[in-house]
Amino acid sequence: MNLDLSELRRLLAIGTGVGIEIEDDVLRVAAVRVRPSGARLLGAATINGFRERTAAGWGAVCTDFLKRTGASHLAATVLLPRRDVVVRLLALPGVKDQDIASAIDFQIDSLHPFPEEQATYAWTRLGGGGAVLVAITRKDTLERYFGMFSEAGVKVAAFTFSAAVLYSASRLLARPPAGGFLAFTAAGEGLEAYGESEARPLFSAAFDVPRDRATELASAELRLDSDAEPVDIATLLPNPGGAPPDYDLSRNALAYAAALAGACPRLALPLNLLPAENRSSNSRVIYVPTVALLAAALISVAALASITPVKDREYLRALETETARLQPLARKAGEADRAIEATRARTRQLDDFRRRSKAALDALAEVNKLIEPPAYLTNLDMAADSITVAGSAEHAEPLLKIFDSSPLYQGSEFTVPPSPNGTMQMFRIRAARKGVPQ
Repeated sequence: MNLDLSELRRLLAIGTGVGIEIEDDVLRVAAVRVRPSGARLLGAATINGFRERTAAGWGAVCTDFLKRTGASHLAATVLLPRRDVVVRLLALPGVKDQDIASAIDFQIDSLHPFPEEQATYAWTRLGGGGAVLVAITRKDTLERYFGMFSEAGVKVAAFTFSAAVLYSASRLLARPPAGGFLAFTAAGEGLEAYGESEARPLFSAAFDVPRDRATELASAELRLDSDAEPVDIATLLPNPGGAPPDYDLSRNALAYAAALAGACPRLALPLNLLPAENRSSNSRVIYVPTVALLAAALISVAALASITPVKDREYLRALETETARLQPLARKAGEADRAIEATRARTRQLDDFRRRSKAALDALAEVNKLIEPPAYLTNLDMAADSITVAGSAEHAEPLLKIFDSSPLYQGSEFTVPPSPNGTMQMFRIRAARKGVPQ
């Protein structure tokens, strides 16, 4: 019997998770149990005004909820507020997995507005193509929330963001809508959009404009038909069995999605902004390696006890002598490897600069052709594989199609929504460069 990927994921979807959404001064909490047959809501809670309360106060409410749902042993998957996370979708075709981290690190400062050395980020490949999803937040923001949850006594397995858990949860027990879609959910006084399409495997943005205008902007980014009707984000998620009649899935969709992703972390996008040393484990299974190592240690002790003390001391002395002899050689070998790798990196960088000079000039000339008067540019920023331009035009929306029709650019997007500038519209567009030498 042949199983496709979605059927295999469904068979592996087994686990229990806790999700927490931070929305302004409200915490939305959900606990779910996932099985191949479906998802069951163990419980949900809303903690209002948590920022004005002591951490111990709202932490006690959260801890009591986890005990009542039988999830007190679990660590939570926490969604940072969307405004605190910068989400970028990079096109890195042909870049090997081992080189992606270096490629992102090379251009990370151009992907966010935070002060230097204040950004922390996580990334993952998206699908089978060259798309890479990057999430960036401020270090002090992450430290503030981690300290808050630690003081409250709530264990945290991951700090992530809405788009990552929606992408994962929508594929856990079924498939997302085919052909592309756009979905909205309320985010404070604004809207949060999530979508997927053939032109853009993932789109995430927060809007403080009317729904019709948000739909127009998001549809343009996704290259969807203008008459495409947006859906509620809750429709992308599996129906929660066991939910009480008054449970509003639409209002609690993000916390529910976070709990689904936390229940099956190996089937979810590995976009965790929390440093590894600060993460709490989600399962009692973590004690299995400890027990196994303890058993192995006891067996080793029993075996060593059978060796005579004289042979034991001789063996240990021989080991120490050999270790002391080999340590200098090991250090020199490590230093030589690091020096060789540093030289190779510098050589590759110089080669890249030489290959990219002509491509950079061609890219600049192409921008001059694409931005025709009376439109004009006020700023241009070119990276190794992308270009960002800012300026004014009579109509900004058509510029995305103009850039995508160019032989040198693809995947163009507005980094901020167009805004009025007298009789014209101010715009800021980021586009990936085609055919950039690797």
